[in-house]
Amino acid sequence: MLKYVDTKKAPAAIGPYSQGIVLNGIAFFSGQIPLSPETGEVVGSTVEEQAEQVMKNIQALLDSQAASFTDVVKTTCFLADMKDFAAFNEVYAKYFTGKPARSCVAVKELPKGVLCEVETIAAVKEA
Repeated sequence: MLKYVDTKKAPAAIGPYSQGIVLNGIAFFSGQIPLSPETGEVVGSTVEEQAEQVMKNIQALLDSQAASFTDVVKTTCFLADMKDFAAFNEVYAKYFTGKPARSCVAVKELPKGVLCEVETIAAVKEA
């Protein structure tokens, strides 16, 4: 059974998509950029500051499904500049201690001109 993720503790979708979908115990969360859930504004000007906000947003999505960072099985990370790879990794490593599978690519541009975005897939308990 398909279940849509909807939490006020993470930024609302800014387009025709959901915050995530849970199917058969797997949560597919939409990419998170460093937006404040309260204001919808970009938080931070450095990749480290922005990555911290991204992680807070991911935490909120995981919390909404009674899951944690150790339940994440795959991430896809997008950077506006691969020169930020090491700095981004420092923040990422603090949260993803379970070392899920990962892809990390540089892209030409991200929504709202942000420096990073992270998409996650996690194993969750079915409600």
